[in-house]
Amino acid sequence: MQFWKRHAIRKPDTGSANGADARTVQPKRAPSRRLRLLLVDEDATARSIVARRLSHLSYDVALAEDGFCALSMLATRPVDIILIDMGLTLLPGIATMRKIRAAGLARQACFVTIGGRQDSVSAAEALEAGADDHVVKPFDFDLIDTRLRHLCARAERMGALSRHNAELDARIARRAVELGETRDALAEMQADRARLISSIQALHDEIARLNAAG
Repeated sequence: MQFWKRHAIRKPDTGSANGADARTVQPKRAPSRRLRLLLVDEDATARSIVARRLSHLSYDVALAEDGFCALSMLATRPVDIILIDMGLTLLPGIATMRKIRAAGLARQACFVTIGGRQDSVSAAEALEAGADDHVVKPFDFDLIDTRLRHLCARAERMGALSRHNAELDARIARRAVELGETRDALAEMQADRARLISSIQALHDEIARLNAAG
């Protein structure tokens, strides 16, 4: 099975005026952050090819030969992306994804499933089960790289938003406690004022009574 697409090699255009286009220096692409990726695939050849190509695209790739190995590895190795082949047999792809999530081993990771081009059923099942994306063979690695980095960027934004919301909730809770304490203190002050007014009124009444008796 072919695992990636071959792209035609373009020759430089030497027919441009003064050869300017041929001598144009293309701007260098900024180096990408190395993302941590776990590939779960029972096919050793597929694991080797995909790992090598993704490593060249600035991914730190870990390999698991089945779902159980993936669970064991994730217990000590956090990742940003988990690529799961839908052809797993020992522990099926969807079951692997669900067990990883149920164990809380990859709370921030993006799940991407792999399937054949003609296997639309497994793609639909994977997405319905909670996969963040589904890719098909043969791979266009440049496209996969873009999609994976987009997924991670979105996950990072969502994580930052969740942390911000948690901090906001904590501040609101603290202010609510402070407001409750302020209300209690105000109520106590009002009660003291009422008792003071009552005492002053009683004193006035006593003075008036004494003046009337005298």
